[in-house]
Amino acid sequence: MKSLLPASLNGDNNEESILSSYNSWLENHPSALENFEKVMNIAREKKIVVFLDYDGTLSQIVDDPDKAYMTDAMRAAVREVASYFPTAIISGRSRNKVYDFVKLKNIYYAGSHGMDISTSLGSSKYHDKNHQTKGVDEKGNEVVLYHPAEEFLPTIQEIIKILKDNIRVINGSTIEDNTFCFTVHYRRVKNREDVEVLKEIVESIMKDYPDFLISGGKEIMEIRPNVNWNKGDALMYFLDTLGYNTFDDVLPIYIGDDRTDEDAFKILKQIGGGFPIVVSSIAKETNASYSLRDPADVKTFLTHLAKWKKNLIHKTKQR
Repeated sequence: MKSLLPASLNGDNNEESILSSYNSWLENHPSALENFEKVMNIAREKKIVVFLDYDGTLSQIVDDPDKAYMTDAMRAAVREVASYFPTAIISGRSRNKVYDFVKLKNIYYAGSHGMDISTSLGSSKYHDKNHQTKGVDEKGNEVVLYHPAEEFLPTIQEIIKILKDNIRVINGSTIEDNTFCFTVHYRRVKNREDVEVLKEIVESIMKDYPDFLISGGKEIMEIRPNVNWNKGDALMYFLDTLGYNTFDDVLPIYIGDDRTDEDAFKILKQIGGGFPIVVSSIAKETNASYSLRDPADVKTFLTHLAKWKKNLIHKTKQR
């Protein structure tokens, strides 16, 4: 995601100017915590559905992607929110890996940036025998799986093998297989010149695979099939499976920090019936309406959301 800060302000040179820029950015993307009551006043007559990214949203960004664990407190917050509202995690990770991190059975999961979706009923709107099939999820339950990039699986494995053979010369680089897409990590590459060499190797190899797209991230290169499907489409798919065909009575809340989450933010802005919330402690271009600084803020927001619903139920029972 492109930072809005001038190059001269990056790093440690001018912290006051950086803070001023961030505060100015907050005027257009105010804190979802500080405006919690405003958000909930709009949500009071709506049915809330919660969508969450994983890395950088529910867990901190870490050097080793296999150790991006969420805290027990965050897990408890997500569990409680999911007890009140339909809740889904839409991650770039493989769906099974996200489940291994989260380990909650009362939420929905989508991996590979929404190209690997598991629901209990599936969707009649998106029904396609080539993409929507019955299967068994990571919990052992019979589910409906939606895989819009199924035909790319053999090619993905072919590319991963070629890349692994070619980037092994770059110490610290790794490739993460996320089933319907994959990620080249270089956070642990110490030599910045090696990072540029790595990018050149990857870009050179991918020229032979025009049906795939490369996108940047937080010291990663995301590579996925060029299919007309993203996290925004996954959000709409989930809403359809939950029976929300119009947005008159539903309010989707989507919280994410990554470039790929912008697709979901765009969808919510288009329908004009949801709250896109970006997780960021710096000013950057985004389609989100609100912001949270970090996963700690996300946990607090989720805790407030569950408490708000609990109090609402309590007041209703007292009438």
